[in-house]
Amino acid sequence: MKKVHISFAILLLTAGWAILILAQKTSGQQSSTAKKAAATEPDRPLVLTETIPLEGAKGRFDHFASGGGRLFVSELGSNAVAVIETGGRTLAHTITDVPDPQGEAYSPEANKIFTASGRGKVYIFDGKSYDLITTVDFPGGADNMRYDAATKRVYVGCGNNEKTGAIGMIDAMTNQRLDEEYKLGGEPESFQLETSGPNIYVNLPDLKQIAVINRTTKAITKWPLTVEGNFPMALDEADHRLFVGTHQPPRMVVMDTTSGRMIAALPSVQDTDDLYYDAAFKRIYMPGGEGFIYVFQMNDADRYTLLAKVPTAIGAKTAGHFGSPASTSRSGPRLPGKGFDRFYLAVPARGSEPAEIRIYTAQD
Repeated sequence: MKKVHISFAILLLTAGWAILILAQKTSGQQSSTAKKAAATEPDRPLVLTETIPLEGAKGRFDHFASGGGRLFVSELGSNAVAVIETGGRTLAHTITDVPDPQGEAYSPEANKIFTASGRGKVYIFDGKSYDLITTVDFPGGADNMRYDAATKRVYVGCGNNEKTGAIGMIDAMTNQRLDEEYKLGGEPESFQLETSGPNIYVNLPDLKQIAVINRTTKAITKWPLTVEGNFPMALDEADHRLFVGTHQPPRMVVMDTTSGRMIAALPSVQDTDDLYYDAAFKRIYMPGGEGFIYVFQMNDADRYTLLAKVPTAIGAKTAGHFGSPASTSRSGPRLPGKGFDRFYLAVPARGSEPAEIRIYTAQD
């Protein structure tokens, strides 16, 4: 009887080893299959490579600017401006006590930071010490800003109604508001400056229009839209295309700047507040508060397709896209730190998770 028990035990042990070996072999095959399947999946056009925590940031963010190896981020909910070293990818400084910061601009010639406030001022800070130099009044509030290096002017989207809505200007060297301004008949949102032409393109969501300002003739024309809530904007000056993000319905609209004609209107992410054109890859990046970055590919000037929906976080709708000079060439190796386009996304605090800036790298 004892011999039978021993024989039976040996049989069970042998069977167990056989099952274990078979399971390991099957598992290895499944793992190999999974790896092959993963390898065949298309790479995302934006890859999350790093995050920069912003421990003290509260509430939502607003618009960005860059310059001098730094990123300037409007911490609207904290009444502050975050200064991030893009090389070291660290929070270098926080400018506090800035009420309702809504937009940033930077002048490398003057080494000054310009912060638009919804309380009716533009705050001007020294780019080295971060001390406040002065403020410039803009009744009705200031929002989006753009810097023109050719004239050393800061263009300011200002006002909040049909009487005060305008594009105003500050001389970056003297800190003086210029008498010249362009009245628009409505509150401006995002706008873009031509660098090789005279035009400024301005979103007027309350009017469902795009205003076109000719800085040479001072004439203002307006293009009507069939969609509503046109807030963010980007410009492809070389191909004469203007990209506009709308809210009702959510669309990525393409306009021909030579005619004012709508070329395309593709379904897009909801609750967008920023929009960027990547000339190196011929792509449009649109972050939205619903928790995605929609990436559109320009096939040619008249044809566009949705390339990817990159998952992010709820409320992450403001961003900055800044490519290095080498990124304009698509030939040769793309080495880390050289020729890499960076896309920076502001993510508000979520529960116990602090706010952060997510850094994405663009790739083929």
